[in-house]
Amino acid sequence: MIARLFHRWEQRLADVSREARVVRPFEWGTEWIPRNGHASEGPPDTIVREWVNGVMLDTDAFFTPPPTNDYTLSPTTSSGAADGDHASVLTFPSALLTPHRENNVVHARYFRARRGDSTATSHGARARRAVVVLPQWNSDAQSHIGLSKLLARLGISALRISLPYHDQRMPPELTRADYIVSANVARTIQVCRQAVLDVRRALWWLHDQGYERLGLLGTSLGSCLAMLTSAHEPLVGAQALNHVSPFFADVVWRGLSTAHVRASLDSHLDLERLRDLWRPISPWSYIDRVRGKRTLLVYAKYDLTFPVDLSRVLVDEFRRRRVEAEVAVLPCGHYTTGAAPFKFLDGYYLARFLSKNL
Repeated sequence: MIARLFHRWEQRLADVSREARVVRPFEWGTEWIPRNGHASEGPPDTIVREWVNGVMLDTDAFFTPPPTNDYTLSPTTSSGAADGDHASVLTFPSALLTPHRENNVVHARYFRARRGDSTATSHGARARRAVVVLPQWNSDAQSHIGLSKLLARLGISALRISLPYHDQRMPPELTRADYIVSANVARTIQVCRQAVLDVRRALWWLHDQGYERLGLLGTSLGSCLAMLTSAHEPLVGAQALNHVSPFFADVVWRGLSTAHVRASLDSHLDLERLRDLWRPISPWSYIDRVRGKRTLLVYAKYDLTFPVDLSRVLVDEFRRRRVEAEVAVLPCGHYTTGAAPFKFLDGYYLARFLSKNL
């Protein structure tokens, strides 16, 4: 009975944005595949498959951006005055250039800890701590700002990053962040890759500011992107993954929030084939690479967007491979995590973990 109650609640919350979800045409997205060393002729499905196989041979090369010194830190505008004197705006160029000018500049809100952002080390010295915060798919500019402020109050500086094609990075043709999760197979991979490249540059900036202990906090899509980043970035010591799944494809195929995407995929691909093609952006591919990272896996008991059986598969696989992780289970669903009292419980789990493990 409780499950039915939450499932109905989840459906009502999902229905709020039903009209805004556009069923876009299926595309292989071969124009998003670089031509250097990759086949430019042949059936598009073959081109994409061979490209993906090549990516998986060296994911370090795929997910490592060139360094940049082109960072700009500015005070918040008057519209952001409520954030207080400790909030600034960081901008820098994305390492992946897309056809959309707005999307090629990364925007992040920087909340410096209001009390010392350091913790004692085993040698008695003080190490400064910071976290990059990755919100959920279709988050607006205010999403996770409260959580970032909470971390700052707890002594952990927070850099809340806008994902590709979100808020200020969204071109005028869009009303939702459709280009990061879509029925365009190669574009979805490349834009998720772009997010990882952006987060790594953000981490490098924090390190240059003197932060020695760095972590990630990601929610939903942000959780997936956080794990991809952690798997490839040695600076990351801790990751709080909020709503988890082993496979990118399965969430899109089965999730409540992505039924409109599956509607385009259905007549072109089956789940097994899509799962194979989206290996580069699936946490399952990188479980062994986060061994030794302090990890929190959070999932919701009545989730219809990240189906709970998938979350449990990921948790079980961490345990089977003896990759250490803490686990927290929320007594709600995906959308209802944002409602009281569940958002406070979720925030408590995330903040407590990062306070203890950074």
